[in-house]
Amino acid sequence: MKKLSLFFVFGLFVWAAQVGEVLPHLVLEGQEGGLMDGRAFDSQILSSKTFLVIYSDPDKKDLNDEFFHKVKKAHFDRSRYGSIAIVNMQATWLPSFLLQAILKKKQKAYPDTIYVKDKKKVLVKKWGLADNDQVVMIVQKGKVLFVKNGKLSPKEQMRAFEILRRSVNGTNR
Repeated sequence: MKKLSLFFVFGLFVWAAQVGEVLPHLVLEGQEGGLMDGRAFDSQILSSKTFLVIYSDPDKKDLNDEFFHKVKKAHFDRSRYGSIAIVNMQATWLPSFLLQAILKKKQKAYPDTIYVKDKKKVLVKKWGLADNDQVVMIVQKGKVLFVKNGKLSPKEQMRAFEILRRSVNGTNR
């Protein structure tokens, strides 16, 4: 019983990204990370429109490529849609120079995506995201509409795509 109570009390202090919740505001800069060009990343941007947010261990960067290619082919209106790829830099054995090369290659494949480096697992702690995995989220005006850790099944891909499409088109009621 003591263990159960302790687990329950501890659980109250751990926030995890869940559908329907608004993500807590955070800024990644300096030693914690930031944009590829060294500027700060402010999560306030998520309140501006619908975003596909990927938080990923670099070793699992291709885990949901089939889904990402489908989203890319949809050519969503960029004034209503954005994509952000946040890289969990501590979740890999890869050296920084190699990660930089991988990110530059991804940036060429997805030029409209905002790439962010999380050097200290800030999002694992502040947003309760999975460590050493890939998290796919759809966020509209800061509110989580979809979240999934790991590989999306074909059914989850269809569901996520439909949520994204409806949110971008303003028909998600």
